[in-house]
Amino acid sequence: MPHAAGVALLGILAWQAIVTLAGLPRFILPGPLAVFSTLWTSRNLIAEHALITAIEVLVGLGLGAALGFATAILLAASPLARSLLRPMLVFSQAVPVFALAPILTLWLGYGLWSKVAMALLIIYFPVTSAFFDALMRTPPGWLELARIMNATPARILMRIRVPAAMPGFASGLRLAAVYAPIGAIIGEWVGASQGLGYLMLLANGRAKIDLMFAALIVLAVLTLLLHAAVDAICRRLWEG
Repeated sequence: MPHAAGVALLGILAWQAIVTLAGLPRFILPGPLAVFSTLWTSRNLIAEHALITAIEVLVGLGLGAALGFATAILLAASPLARSLLRPMLVFSQAVPVFALAPILTLWLGYGLWSKVAMALLIIYFPVTSAFFDALMRTPPGWLELARIMNATPARILMRIRVPAAMPGFASGLRLAAVYAPIGAIIGEWVGASQGLGYLMLLANGRAKIDLMFAALIVLAVLTLLLHAAVDAICRRLWEG
C-alpha cells in the first residue's frame, strides 16, 4: 500500500509538472488541483453516477463468472461440447465486443441490462478459457488413482478436477475484475442516461474537462478496489 501511494504521488507530481511546463490550457489538460477540487465539489453528482456503474459492473461480473464457470465444466466433461462450442468461442473473439454495443443497446434499451450484457460478454471468454485450461491440466497421477478406485467420470470431475482447477478460475476472475468496468463504460458511451461513462461524455460535451477527469479518476479507483476485493476473496477461498 505505501508503494502504491508513492507511485500515485509521483504520478500527480508529474501531471502537475506537465501542465505547468507545457502551459497547457485547462480545456486540454486541467491540473490535479482543479480536478480534485471538482471531485470534491461535485462529489454527490459523481457518487450518484458511480453507484450506477458499480451496479452494472458487479451484476455483469457475477453473471459472466457464473456462465464462464458452467461453460468450462461443460467443455471439460463433454468431448461433443468441446467439438461444437470451442470453435464458436474462438470465432466469437474475431468480432470486437465493442462493435456489439450498439446492437445490445438496440435490443436491450438504454437501461441497466445493455451495460450488464457488455460487461458479461467482455469477461465471459477470459473466465471460460482460464478455468477450462486449468480443468484440462489436472495432474495425471490424481486421475489415475481415481480410476483405480473406480470413481465415475462425474465424480472425478466434481471431486478432483474442479477443486484442482479453482486457482485457474481465480486467475480468470482477476482478469474479469479489470475488464468488466471497460464493458460497462463502453455500453454507457453508446447509450445511457446514467453512469460514469455517460457523465464523462456529458462533461466533455460541455467542455467541463475537470469533471471528466474527476469521473475518470473515480472509475480507476473503482476498478482497483474491485480487483483488490476479488484478489482477496480468491486468495482466501482457493489459494490459502
